[in-house]
Amino acid sequence: MVRMPSEKSESRETRPYHHGDLRSALLASAERTLREKGVAALSLRELARDIGVSHAAPGRHFKDKQALLNALALAGYERLTRALTAVDDPALPLEPRLVALARGYLGFATENAELLELMFARKHDPDASEEMAAAVDRTVGALERIIADAQKRGEIIEGDPADLTLAVGATLQGTATFAANDRLDARTALDGVPRLVHLMLHGLKPR
Repeated sequence: MVRMPSEKSESRETRPYHHGDLRSALLASAERTLREKGVAALSLRELARDIGVSHAAPGRHFKDKQALLNALALAGYERLTRALTAVDDPALPLEPRLVALARGYLGFATENAELLELMFARKHDPDASEEMAAAVDRTVGALERIIADAQKRGEIIEGDPADLTLAVGATLQGTATFAANDRLDARTALDGVPRLVHLMLHGLKPR
C-alpha cells in the first residue's frame, strides 16, 4: 500500500511560496509583532509562519533580520513624511506652521511609539543606507531647513540650526514619550501643542 502523506506534511510541502504582495504582508506582520512583543521577537521564520508561506519565502525580499528592520524603518519614515506634508503650509507664519507640524508629529509618535523607536535606532546605524539618510532628511532635515529660513528672517535666534532643531525635536519627543507611557493623556498632549510651541519660541523668562 502506498502511504499517503499526512495533512501536516502535505500542507508544509505545498504551502504557497507567494502571498500576493509578500513584501507588504511581511512588513505588516512585522509591525504587528513590533507593537505587541517588541523588536527582539521579530523573526523572518515566525513572520513566514504568521502569514502562511514557506520559511524560505521571506528571503526573496529580506536577506536577514537587519534588512527587515531597515525596510520597516524606511516605511515608517515614509508614513511620517506623508503625515507632516499633509499638515505643512509654508504660507503660514512661523508659529502656526510649527504648531501644525508639531501636532502632525505628535499624532504619529503617539500612535506608532514602537515603530518610531526603531526608526531612530536604524537612523543611527553605522551601515544605514543612502535611502535611509534621504528618508531622515525629508523629516528631520525639513524641520531644520524651516528653522534656518526663520533665522534668516530674524524670527528665531542665531545659532546652529541643527542644535535648535535638536532642542525642538527633544521637546516634542519627550511629550510624545509621556503620552505613549500614559504619563500624559494623548488628547491633552495634542491640545497643548500651541502652548508648547509658544514656550519654545518665546521662552519661560518674564518679559
